Amino acid sequence: MALKVYTRDEVKRHSAENDLWIIIDSSVYDMSRFINFHPGGAVPILEYAGQDATDAFYGLHRQDVLIKYDRYKIGSIEGETAQIDVYQPGDLSTVPYGESSAWMGFKSPYYKESHFKLRIAVRKIVDSLAEEVRAYEDAGSKPTDEFMQTLGKHNLLAANIGPGPWLHGLTFPGGIKGEEFDYFHEMIVHEEFTRWKVRGTDDGIAGGMVISVPTVLNFGSAALKQKIIPEVFSGKKRICLAITEPYAGSDVANIRTTAKRTADGKHYIVNGVKKWITGGSYADYFSTAVRTEKGISMLLIERGEGVETKPIKTSYSPSAGTAYVIFENVLVPVENLLGKEDRGFLVVLSNFNHERWVMLTGASMAGRLVIEECFKWANQRLVFGKRLIDQPVIRNKMASMVSKLESFHAWVENLTYQMNNMSYMEQADQLAGPIALCKYHSTRVLHDISDDACQIFGGRAITKTGMGRTIETLQRTYKFSAILGGAEEVMADLGIRQAMRKFPEGARL
Repeated sequence: MALKVYTRDEVKRHSAENDLWIIIDSSVYDMSRFINFHPGGAVPILEYAGQDATDAFYGLHRQDVLIKYDRYKIGSIEGETAQIDVYQPGDLSTVPYGESSAWMGFKSPYYKESHFKLRIAVRKIVDSLAEEVRAYEDAGSKPTDEFMQTLGKHNLLAANIGPGPWLHGLTFPGGIKGEEFDYFHEMIVHEEFTRWKVRGTDDGIAGGMVISVPTVLNFGSAALKQKIIPEVFSGKKRICLAITEPYAGSDVANIRTTAKRTADGKHYIVNGVKKWITGGSYADYFSTAVRTEKGISMLLIERGEGVETKPIKTSYSPSAGTAYVIFENVLVPVENLLGKEDRGFLVVLSNFNHERWVMLTGASMAGRLVIEECFKWANQRLVFGKRLIDQPVIRNKMASMVSKLESFHAWVENLTYQMNNMSYMEQADQLAGPIALCKYHSTRVLHDISDDACQIFGGRAITKTGMGRTIETLQRTYKFSAILGGAEEVMADLGIRQAMRKFPEGARL
């Protein structure tokens, strides 16, 4: 139907239940057919029949509701223009602190043109997939093979692994070549995935892959890499890391899953169980810690006879594919050994810095998204005749959230710069402690941001849908980052122990 132009007086004449129009930000909507289907009942719409309902609408609904029900729009008000910005795919936020400072007009020594190109290009792709991803999160379903292959087509799965020769020859969104792809490019990709605001599904898409692919890239044979990596980067196959057991989490030395060589020496026979394995429900390959004759080894185990996975329900979406994995007399070719036999600890430890850094990038964006929504809500929510933001106590909460987030993000950017300019061995020597401390700090920051945001949003912050869904997601899921990849207490202790390794013997007060 062609949109028409109306006067406000014309709209007033349509104020009956069976002939009901309303105005939202200079647009006219015919609610006559919708009123009986309104999830909140007919009364809230009838109250504004024939009137301007802009403030009332934005006090109860997110903007995407307007987009979803755009079919009820019949025209606009004569001589008036919309006053509220409507988000378009790829848009950057203009809300204070809604983007990191380099994207809000501030100068930065870290970013170049390719970083700005990449963010805009990736954001457009991520935005185009947002509705589909939200459906997976809400239904608790597996991200489809087609979805994964869409990410693979844009090389966004490979981008999650970070810079290295494995990216050479690839082209990323925005025309960025794999040869110039650095850790700031990777950080941008992780941040943009976080903007989906679907922590469980995000982990199901990339969480298991990020921590397992490097074990193959850095310790697998040439033949193994040639087979596995193209399959995973294209989205045709999925992979996870299987270390944690019911008996051993951070204490990797006490794992009980065994791998014994066959009499002919050509295979290992693997028996044991793994628990809380991210992406395990969907995985085609399991990079697995096992106990061999004289120590811990790592094997790449392909799903097949003797491999069984069972879903584990956690407090975030089942779309994460969190699994209990059972290995019963699984025959694994010796060629699938990652690294050297009995030297698996090196493989396990090799990716800890990168894994924890990836979690830092996601934590920073998760906090930023919540702060942006708190700013918006505090400006549009009226309480006792005032906007929330007009209350000093709310401004104090906002100040606390912003200052903690911005200082944390500055630390992440500094660590990223160091990674860009250090060799792997330098990173292992100098960054293990700072990254551990930053990870510890990150979830303390998210704890405080979540707490303040919940108080600002009230009951909406503990409701999975509607205005507060982003705040509800953070308060329900930030503890995953406080446990996965190294518990807060372990990270804090590791950071100080690493510092003490470099403590000068002659230092005194």
